[in-house]
Amino acid sequence: MIVSDPFKGLYIDRWVGEVLHYTGMGKSGDQSIGFMQNKTLAESSVNGVAVHLFEVHKPSVYSYVGPVELASEPYQDAQNGEDGTSRKVWIFPVTPKTGSTKPLSLEALRIEAEAQAKRAKALSDAALKAKAKQSGSTRVGVRPAITQQYQRNPWVAEYAKRRAAGHCQLCTKPAPFSTKAGEPYLEVHHVQWLSQGGADTIENTVALCPNCHRMMHVVGSADHAEKLSAAAAP
Repeated sequence: MIVSDPFKGLYIDRWVGEVLHYTGMGKSGDQSIGFMQNKTLAESSVNGVAVHLFEVHKPSVYSYVGPVELASEPYQDAQNGEDGTSRKVWIFPVTPKTGSTKPLSLEALRIEAEAQAKRAKALSDAALKAKAKQSGSTRVGVRPAITQQYQRNPWVAEYAKRRAAGHCQLCTKPAPFSTKAGEPYLEVHHVQWLSQGGADTIENTVALCPNCHRMMHVVGSADHAEKLSAAAAP
């Protein structure tokens, strides 16, 4: 059995269409493809071992997806370990054997996103930046749902808002109002849209007032995009 649990926060798994890019076992140091479950999963197409996937969309609530199989060869990526140090991990692209995955409800996705955003808010500035940079290089997750929704990185989004320090990064004016929690209201915007192949990284993410955010989606001038790219530069 393999479990994809975004609430634990160490491993970074991503759905891309009907393929889950699942992070292997090992919390510190470079992962070995010959280590325990990693070896079993890597050889699952020939060793006769059935692989069953569970997902967590609410803390401590496990949903059975079904039997899965490797969709392509495992590959390596960089993620932080339990000690905060970058290390090489193994990623296993798996897909359900029964065909298409069942679409999730928007409510389940909302609960998952809100829980991750709350965890991002609790991090220090340094820890948040490290987390955002760690996972910014991973491919953008797209999960089949009632409507397609990008699984945006909560650490990248929170870092963009903090970096803006309460001011729109396009018009430079203060946020037009505060939230109920007393925080300046700004909206996260990707300079190159995710739908157009943009990366979910801090170098491609800014915080805008609602007016400028809407303007970028309606007008989207090259001059404004250039200004925002400069504002997003680390």
